[in-house]
Amino acid sequence: MLKQLDQIQETALAGLAGVQDESSLEAWRVAHLGRSAPLMGVFDQLSRLPKDERPAIGRRANQVRRLLEAAQAEKAVALRSTALRRSLESGRLDVTLPGRLVGRGRLHPSTQTLRRMMRIFSEMGFQVYRTREVETDEFNFQLLNFPPHHPAREMQDSFYLAASDPENPLVLRTQTSPGQITFMRELSARCPHNPPPVRVILPGMVFRYEQTDATHEVQFNQLEGLAVGQDITFSDLKGTLSDFARRMFGQAVRTRFRPSYFPFTEPSADLDVGCFLCGGQGCPVCGSNGWLEVLGCGMVHPTVLRNGGYDPHEYTGFAFGIGPERVAMLYYRAEDIRSFWANEMRFLEQS
Repeated sequence: MLKQLDQIQETALAGLAGVQDESSLEAWRVAHLGRSAPLMGVFDQLSRLPKDERPAIGRRANQVRRLLEAAQAEKAVALRSTALRRSLESGRLDVTLPGRLVGRGRLHPSTQTLRRMMRIFSEMGFQVYRTREVETDEFNFQLLNFPPHHPAREMQDSFYLAASDPENPLVLRTQTSPGQITFMRELSARCPHNPPPVRVILPGMVFRYEQTDATHEVQFNQLEGLAVGQDITFSDLKGTLSDFARRMFGQAVRTRFRPSYFPFTEPSADLDVGCFLCGGQGCPVCGSNGWLEVLGCGMVHPTVLRNGGYDPHEYTGFAFGIGPERVAMLYYRAEDIRSFWANEMRFLEQS
């Protein structure tokens, strides 16, 4: 049996010397190390040998197997090296050829739309103010007329952060409206008896734990607007937003205001524009009614004014919140809001 193992080793190594490519190497492996190879037959016969012969033959069989496996690995490296050398010799590289142009990046369509909206409102006299994305429950809800356990909180399923104060937990903001309180308090702290008028827009990302579809996402940009002063009426709100729609979508755009409900405004309304896909005939994007909701708005609730440091008996104001992705859907004729965050280059490069 020992002489048989020596012969198996000699025959296998002699065959390996003639291997010239990877397919031949695989055939050699099957023939000499596969389940039907002579070497494996020796292992199968060990149980039938006398007990005093088994250790020596088993040891030698393992030595032969390890040697052949090492020889196969070494041969594989040599074959790959040879193939690489031949490839380099046959496929010469012309270093004088011009290089490929590097694609230049561009602003995301949502960012382009947000900047255009900010530019329009800046021309109307609104200044830009940014606030934090992580808010306390107090600023995100309570100061905006959402008391604890208020049923209106179900309108905005929220992402609460773990390990925060259970009495006033941290939350990924569900709207940019908390910035209203922050900005008004900054101004009223400077002039507590006669705070100055407010005309500000607050852009940023918001987060809502809700079911996604063609017009809803779990995270999206929002542009908040706030105007506070004396003798501001709903007519000022309607005129401002109607002018924005004309500047954004063209003078021929169709708009309508619908009664709505938001805890931080009273009265409240939604602004719709005519659906760009069906021309008002009805389609899945607009819910078959011919209109697409662009923003929510209303007159600032007296409680919110008071929480911001403004006397609701002397001051009034209006607020609105716009989703730039929904505006971008109209502007770029996109059918699904989820496309803006899918990182599909073919979609993003169209802008």
